This record gives sequence, C-alpha cells and structure tokens, in this order.
Amino acid sequence: MADADVRGQGGRGPGAGRSPGGAEGPCRSFLGSETLLVLALSLGASALSALISFIGSVTKPGGLKHQAATLNASHAPGRPWLDLAWQLFGIASALVPVALVAHFLLRERAGGLRAIGFDRQRPGFDLSRGVGLAAVIGGSGLLLYLGARAAGANLTVVPEALPEVWWKIPVLIASAVQNAVVEEVIVVGYLVRRLGQLGWAPMAVLAASAVLRGSYHLYQGIGGFFGNMVMGVIFVLLYRRWGRVGPLVAAHALIDIVAFLGYALLAGRVGWLPTA
Repeated sequence: MADADVRGQGGRGPGAGRSPGGAEGPCRSFLGSETLLVLALSLGASALSALISFIGSVTKPGGLKHQAATLNASHAPGRPWLDLAWQLFGIASALVPVALVAHFLLRERAGGLRAIGFDRQRPGFDLSRGVGLAAVIGGSGLLLYLGARAAGANLTVVPEALPEVWWKIPVLIASAVQNAVVEEVIVVGYLVRRLGQLGWAPMAVLAASAVLRGSYHLYQGIGGFFGNMVMGVIFVLLYRRWGRVGPLVAAHALIDIVAFLGYALLAGRVGWLPTA
C-alpha cells in the first residue's frame, strides 16, 4: 500500500497518524488486533463483566433499586494494612493498560500520550475546562441517577464502603483519578485515534466510544448505561474540538472525587441520597 497521512477520526480531528499499511506505520490488521487486545485487557473486559452483572441483577427477584452496586469496597475487612495493600494493588494494576497504550503510541512515533493530549503542556487549559465540564456533567448526572433509581431502572450505587481508617480519603481520591485516566485515555483518546486509522467513519467512531462507555457501566442499571453513553458522546465531541483528553481526565476525576467523598460525608445524614 502507498503511504498517506490519516487522521484520528476518519480523516479529521486530533491525532494524526501514518497510513496503516505504510512503511512508517503498522499495518491495518495489526492495528485492529492491537486495539482488540487493549480493550480485552481493560474496558472491553469491564463491559462484558458489567453485562453479566446486569443480567444477574435483572433476573434476581425484586427491583433493581433494591439491589446495590458498590464501587470502592474493602478487600480485607478488619485488616487495614492488608486492605490498603489490596487497594493500592488494584489502582496500580488498573493503570497498566494505559502504560500499554503509551508504549504503542511511542512505537508509532506519535509522541506517546502527548499524541492524544495527555501531558503537562497546557495545565491551565485542562483544569479550567475540566472544572466547568465537571460542574455540568456532575450535576446533571446526579439528577439522572436519582430519577432512574426512582423509576426502578437503576441499582443503588454505593460509591464507597471503606472502613474508617487514615488512608480512606487518599485511596478514594487515587481511585477517582485512576478511573479518569483509564477511561479517558483508552475509550476516548486511544480508541478514537485507532478507529480513525482503521478507516471508521466519524459517526461510527463516536457511537463505538459512547456505547462502550455506557456498556461498562451497565452494572449500575439502564440509567447508568444511557447516562454514561450521553457523557461519552459529549466527551468525544469535546475531544475532537480541543484535541486533548487532559480536560476530560480532569473533569472525570473531579466528578468521581466529589461522588466518592460526598457519599462518605453525607450517606445516612441526608434523606435524598440513597444508601444500601
């Protein structure tokens, strides 16, 4: 095949890359298998796990809102140091696919994660956009969750169930940042770039990214699926506009930090917040 420049979204948008079949870039079949492997080791596997969990919840007697989905739970109750070791291991191991993505982007001479705008070149831009986006997405997401649960379409989400130990708050913050980095780097930056290089149309790329995001939140119920799918559409559109996942990571991290710490502080103290 002849060399030709292609773009991250089917010929347009951030993240230019070499032609899949060119001498300066991996072949199309290699890119396809690489993408499948990255997803199988990360959010693709999470989507399948969430689907199985959702089927189990739907087929269980009683409504969805009477069941709970716990996000940050203790792994060794009554043994705080062992629990901390498991928490840190889980956070660190979840970030391995991000390191793999960075490796692949370095190997194609795209500049590593800088190719998708996950670097320290524009911290003010990333943080300011992230704060504004978090305020909009976070507030509307909470209302959607409460409405979906009241309608019986969502499980009761328990953002944290950790013991009252000194490392609780730092671990919740680290967990929120890990979630943000993994999801935005892989499901937006990497996936949008790779699918574009594979020749997918921009709308197909948008749909694939959004549906994947919704799918690995299915364990929360129908509300979690559709709410996160809408968030996925917005995030891909903003990524195409800004050319950076940095603001998306900042927004996602802030949303999760507020959710985790807010639940820890308010659960059982206010009537409007559902608890298990």
